[in-house]
Amino acid sequence: MKSLDAPGAAIARWWRRLSRVPFGRALFSTVIGRMAPYTGTMGARIEELGPGYSRWTLRDRRRVRNHLRSIHAVALVNLAEVTSGTAMLMALPPGVRGIVTGLSITYLKKARGTLTAECRCSVPEVRAETSFDVNADVRDASGDAVARATVTWRLAPSQPRTNQPS
Repeated sequence: MKSLDAPGAAIARWWRRLSRVPFGRALFSTVIGRMAPYTGTMGARIEELGPGYSRWTLRDRRRVRNHLRSIHAVALVNLAEVTSGTAMLMALPPGVRGIVTGLSITYLKKARGTLTAECRCSVPEVRAETSFDVNADVRDASGDAVARATVTWRLAPSQPRTNQPS
């Protein structure tokens, strides 16, 4: 039978192991990048993580820039998604699964310099499949909002899988 542990349980274990050791947060960010390889390409770094809370930073460098010498829109949406995703996964209780079904973002101004994305969320009680929106804000070094994303999750009780004879 498959475990009904919370999906964020493995993420939480890695965070507890790595967040307090030298270079542990950078290593944790790499682990997340291995789990989601496309996300790993932008080089974002985790700053804080807890159930329903996540904060990531992204340095401004050539690999994430566009032709306007600002951070590319796709890098912004990727940063917002990893921020909301880690906050949400850490908040999911055992027996609940979630998957992203939608993502929208509003770009408020050109993004330059180191950016910080932050997400706070509280998971509703999940007794049946439900849709739930989570917001992530992206700010520049001066604290100005450069983007706001809404990530829509489909949450549902996990269905235990039984081992089928081959």
